[in-house]
Amino acid sequence: MQLTAENLAIGYDARVIIKDLNFTVSAGDYLCIVEENGAGKSTLIKTLLGLLPPIGGSVVYGDGLKKNEIGYLPQQTEVQKDFPASVREIVLSGCQGHKGLNPFYSKADKQTAAQNMEKMGISTLARRCYRELSGGQQQRVLLARALCATQKVLLLDEPTAGLDPKVTAEMYGLIETLNRTDGITVIMISHDIQAAVRYATHILHIGNQVFFGTKNDYLAGDVGKGFVLAEGGGRA
Repeated sequence: MQLTAENLAIGYDARVIIKDLNFTVSAGDYLCIVEENGAGKSTLIKTLLGLLPPIGGSVVYGDGLKKNEIGYLPQQTEVQKDFPASVREIVLSGCQGHKGLNPFYSKADKQTAAQNMEKMGISTLARRCYRELSGGQQQRVLLARALCATQKVLLLDEPTAGLDPKVTAEMYGLIETLNRTDGITVIMISHDIQAAVRYATHILHIGNQVFFGTKNDYLAGDVGKGFVLAEGGGRA
């Protein structure tokens, strides 16, 4: 297992937001975390990344995975969308997590950044200013940046928020290729239940009831059937 949550309770200032979470993530999984009300999402992300300690239980990393080897694609604020740096600079910054105190990028770092820009189809944008890009282009830049931090696990926070349907489909296609072709484990937090049941192998549902299991078991059970019907999703 790459990541295991055991009786996990999360929160801040000793205030518990979510408790009794138990789930596992294996290499190659595509786990979609669905929250009914959105409460606790940022706290869960910080806990999985090792930035916040659990209030109870534990998050265990296995299969050689380290905390700084999880590539993270955050949900952007308006200020971040206006960041005045080049595409290449932002993608390269994804290499910082494994550099320690060394402030300089190596030849290997630059090659990794170039490869991930090529993979995301943004090589021609390398010298462009990030703030001048469309929302879809910015997400590709951030995904390339996250890939510079990992060859194992991606943690994605609402990766298609604010994108139009065409660009949303393209982004999901990129993520699916990274998962199925490149073998990268995907943990995606999303309110898009239709995408969850289309792409995920496993679902973690957090709400009045908690469910963790395969997508098929989720869709066959009361929790999944009720939520998918309420949200207007369905099998794809």
